[in-house]
Amino acid sequence: MASRHLSRSIAMQTLYEWDFYGKKLDNLESIKERNIEELGVGLKDTKFICDLVKGVKNHLPEIDKIISKAAPEWPIEQITIIDRNVLRIGLYELLYENKEEVPPKVAINEAIELAKSFGGDNSSKFINGVLGTVYKELNSNFQESDPE
Repeated sequence: MASRHLSRSIAMQTLYEWDFYGKKLDNLESIKERNIEELGVGLKDTKFICDLVKGVKNHLPEIDKIISKAAPEWPIEQITIIDRNVLRIGLYELLYENKEEVPPKVAINEAIELAKSFGGDNSSKFINGVLGTVYKELNSNFQESDPE
């Protein structure tokens, strides 16, 4: 497994557990460190995991608002914990990561792969639909504001 994909997987599992136990801030760091130790054997650089987890945590209200807007028929509490956290990582990368390091289509494809690995039968379609909607919205807003 490529190191960035493994890092996303560890970040997703960390955020899943943190979410499952009520998002207590004092737990997040210890969950992340334990998951890196247990699941990241052989991983040379863990900065990407730390950046993803910290980035999602720091932007959680904005990310959840975007999820709610992009999937209005699915209140955030009704989305499975796996799908919710895969979406959070995908949206964080789509919105806040350096686009040269993580192009939007890579962020979407990686989220879909996480959904296929960890989610239910329809998770990858749901993730693709939500992230695709946000991506289209970002592109249309960018093009509308383009002065050319």
